[in-house]
Amino acid sequence: MDLRKLKKLIDLVQESGISELEITEGEEKVRINRAGFPALGNVAPAPAMAVPVSAAVAPASSMGAAVTEPSDGMGEETDGQTVKSPMVGIFYRAASPGAEAFAEVGQSVNAGDTLCIIEAMKLLNEIEAETSGTIKTVLVENGQPVEYGQPLFVIA
Repeated sequence: MDLRKLKKLIDLVQESGISELEITEGEEKVRINRAGFPALGNVAPAPAMAVPVSAAVAPASSMGAAVTEPSDGMGEETDGQTVKSPMVGIFYRAASPGAEAFAEVGQSVNAGDTLCIIEAMKLLNEIEAETSGTIKTVLVENGQPVEYGQPLFVIA
């Protein structure tokens, strides 16, 4: 299922006011659940991707403490380079739940080092540092949904 179709489905859920939508095409299954509404029962484990509508359409500041935005109007680029998400997906700091995080605050990284993984459409995409430096801040909590262009790390 392509991203344009997912965007249309998210818009449909938002505009219609329904709390949940589940679509199955062949072996692909997508469930869109509006935040604040409980899921309807248990679904058998199958290839699926849940896309919370509130995360897809809400500004980053409404997502709680996972993202911090400067209030002075100036970006954090003045204190270092901000690594932004190149896609929509789920942010993971490590390769597996018990593994050590790819990047910790205070850790030195080189250009090309893996900083995190973003899962999109059941594909794990490694996000690499574009420059060398020290991780100053991790702006997203492990397992949280991220948007395209959302700040993930600050490297000084």
